[in-house]
Amino acid sequence: MFDPRDPAFLADPYPAFAELRTRGPVHRHDGLGLSVAVSHEAASAVLRHRGLGRIWVDATPLEQFASFNLLHRHSLLENEPPAHTRLRRLVSSAFARGHVERLRPAVDALADRLVADLAERIAADGEADLLEHLAQPLPVAVIAELLGIPAADGPRLVEWSNAIVKMYEYGLPQPRREAAEQAAAAFAGYLRAKADDRAISPGDDLLSHLVAADLTGDEVVATAVLLLMAGHEATVNVVGNGVHALLSHREQWERLVADPDLAPTATEELIRYDSPLQLFERTATTDVEIAGHRVAAGDRIAALLGAAARDPEVFARPDVLDIGRTPNPHLGFGGGVHYCLGAPLARIEIAAALTALARRLPGLRLADTARRRPEFVIRGFAHLPVTA
Repeated sequence: MFDPRDPAFLADPYPAFAELRTRGPVHRHDGLGLSVAVSHEAASAVLRHRGLGRIWVDATPLEQFASFNLLHRHSLLENEPPAHTRLRRLVSSAFARGHVERLRPAVDALADRLVADLAERIAADGEADLLEHLAQPLPVAVIAELLGIPAADGPRLVEWSNAIVKMYEYGLPQPRREAAEQAAAAFAGYLRAKADDRAISPGDDLLSHLVAADLTGDEVVATAVLLLMAGHEATVNVVGNGVHALLSHREQWERLVADPDLAPTATEELIRYDSPLQLFERTATTDVEIAGHRVAAGDRIAALLGAAARDPEVFARPDVLDIGRTPNPHLGFGGGVHYCLGAPLARIEIAAALTALARRLPGLRLADTARRRPEFVIRGFAHLPVTA
């Protein structure tokens, strides 16, 4: 069984996943303390089975994780029906006001400006970090605009988000756990103050609409934090992982440069090829069977999204990057009642970044050895130097 802390596995987990798939669709991973579904069919079943839910368990000791637990206890992601149904209906209603689609021209313009700045930095210094100058600032600026939060606060939001999501990894050292709680407290306090302002002076932004909806104060804060974290982390890592994959498969990069209209299908393929979220847990609320594997009530099972995305039963030549691949039924945005609410916005952002890069920097290349983050669940780079 794979070791999620092994540097060789973190560099390329897909051969280990392929070997697991040959031995069966579901396996017990004692190190993680749960079962993992590795085939596309089994992973899809995990995401959709109503006997498997997102059952939040507070981080302990409780007195040390008050803010972290509060944000998750009231989160759309960590609740099941009927609480999930009520929260998702209210949040979906706010999204349905046209917030996402109205942002498309602004997202395209922002991506173009960021890539223009990236090009200038490359011209001046010979290389630049694509994460720092494009992948990081693009989604945080977009979600800040969506919520009506000052763009200047973006760096703080990124710092808090990065600290909090470390808690989703396995075997996290205590100092990182403490940092996550500190970030959660700061993030919650910041958004609570913003929500209080909107209650007095509402605007035409998503945070104002959340405040006006039938949500508690804690639910407003938890929802806004979820949107910021999920909207930021996933897009950063799709752009980072995806551009690295494209530049490592030069013929696919040249294909995109020659036909930027491939950006939408390229977006889906990059999510599939090197998933930014490798694993998504569920807990059995009753005895469940997934692909012949019994999951007792109270036990946990995870959809191993990175493994499902390379299943040859679903994807022809699954280890080949093909930016024109269609259909592409990847599970990168989840499935079932927890399907990612922000998927339309993420697609707009990723396609905008790819289009701007292909147009302004057709000669883009990797400048040096990229450095991956030493984490398994959320897969991404810490540094991605590029040149042109």
